[in-house]
Amino acid sequence: MDEKAKSELSVAIGKLDVGILVNNVGVSYRYPMYFHELSDKEVTDLIEMNVHSTVWMTRYVLQGMLERRRGAIVNISSGSAMYTLPLLAEYSGSKSFIEKFTLGLNAEYSSKGIAIQCQIPFYVSTKLAKMRASLSVPTPNLYARRAIRYIGHFDPIVSPYWVHGVMGWVLDHLPTSIVTGIIMKMHTDTRRRGLKKDAASTNKVE
Repeated sequence: MDEKAKSELSVAIGKLDVGILVNNVGVSYRYPMYFHELSDKEVTDLIEMNVHSTVWMTRYVLQGMLERRRGAIVNISSGSAMYTLPLLAEYSGSKSFIEKFTLGLNAEYSSKGIAIQCQIPFYVSTKLAKMRASLSVPTPNLYARRAIRYIGHFDPIVSPYWVHGVMGWVLDHLPTSIVTGIIMKMHTDTRRRGLKKDAASTNKVE
């Protein structure tokens, strides 16, 4: 977003009485890849979507919330922020930023009437995840209903869907090397399928 667009958006949002801002944006890799395999555009677009949009939207609404001494900001991170994610390093890093950004802002503004929270889902059955709904993969509507209940919760880092909370507890109690190894294998298998699909598409075009 250029400076002119930022200025126009800031003015437009400044005229609104924003009570709750939910920063729920994200883009990942087409499939797990080594960082050097990404194009410059893919690297730039991911940071723009996952980091810059949350930073600037938060900045635009804060002044009004400060003047009213009330408001809530909910930043959606990801379970990927909690663990080492080989072959999705930039995506994981961007979501880790959201968590730390939230913690810092909450410490700054909680005494001023503004609750700033980071919610950490694992997989949700969205177009981005490309997974069918199941006990561990809630539908967007189910996750949203659980997430709303946690807005204003005293803890700035929450996992609203109970199954995800259990999954996180289990992973937190396993040795890091084992968790990283499991994730690496999963991502390597997914990468292999992605490469095969790319090769098939190229052959089909030719």
